[in-house]
Amino acid sequence: MNRALRRTAPIALAAASALVLAGCAGSDDAPASSSDPAATAAACFEAKPGAESDAVKVSGDFGGTPTAEFTTPLAAEELQTTVAIKGDGDKTESGVSANVMLTMFNGTSGEQIVSQEVPLAMGDTSLLEAFRSAIDCQPYGTRTVTVAPAASLYGETGNESLGVAADDTVVIVADVVEEYVEPTPEPLPTPAEWTTNVPEVTFNGDKTPTVVIPKTDASAELELKVLEPGDGKTVADGDQVTVQYAGLTWDDGQVFDDSYSRGEPATFSTSGVIPGFGAALVGQKVGTKLIVTIPPALGYGAEPSDSNELAGRTLVFVVEIVDTASAG
Repeated sequence: MNRALRRTAPIALAAASALVLAGCAGSDDAPASSSDPAATAAACFEAKPGAESDAVKVSGDFGGTPTAEFTTPLAAEELQTTVAIKGDGDKTESGVSANVMLTMFNGTSGEQIVSQEVPLAMGDTSLLEAFRSAIDCQPYGTRTVTVAPAASLYGETGNESLGVAADDTVVIVADVVEEYVEPTPEPLPTPAEWTTNVPEVTFNGDKTPTVVIPKTDASAELELKVLEPGDGKTVADGDQVTVQYAGLTWDDGQVFDDSYSRGEPATFSTSGVIPGFGAALVGQKVGTKLIVTIPPALGYGAEPSDSNELAGRTLVFVVEIVDTASAG
């Protein structure tokens, strides 16, 4: 599935996964940790301090974005982890996920690479050893400083997108904040029937449909029109649904994302996409063709944002439901 349909949070986690997962550096579609942490849980990784990790001095509020001071270029030939703050919370257990504030620095330049809170599983063997060393079995409230040769994380080529060369050293500051609790999804809204100012849609077989949006103000409500009813299985909330779709912005009628141009339908959970899109699918039958208008609050947020060009905009999706299956 293209990133344009995903909820905001999974986008952030997917970006973080490229940093922490073994064998997934540079992948934007890997999860930030195992979907079943217990399945890959192992004994805690033993963290060993060293002269280079001891030399990094960290300041700043716990759980926030810290500042790390060290003499550059910092060169480490082996993985080292120093406990900067020993937490007084419960000791984390293998197989349990925690919210971890990860901040990374380039040891050669001293520049910050990234700072982001992500849920990570203790003892997860799919994580790179540097991150396991930083977090495994540490009590909540602990801050660690880890130094690692970049090649041990990102191979002989380093990670160009992060500005990390293979001969650099990476400095990782990890705050083990609290146990991660899976958020309860908000109930999906029920679309109203779309009866006025419905765009004209022409289906073009395997090519992207032609959609002509009327030159009127967009509806402020979530509205849906069934263009062609299906007679297959009904989509339930939480299903893995396979669809062909095209997404447009109401204000300019431009297609910003579509599965047709990629040559195959997309599959995703109704709870893993923006709320308005998921709501348009639930209760519909396989074979249905529909069009839905999604107000900003049920898309990418009511307020415009520099970080997402779709925030604050009304979206229109034309959808063909190809298949559905229970996530269980």
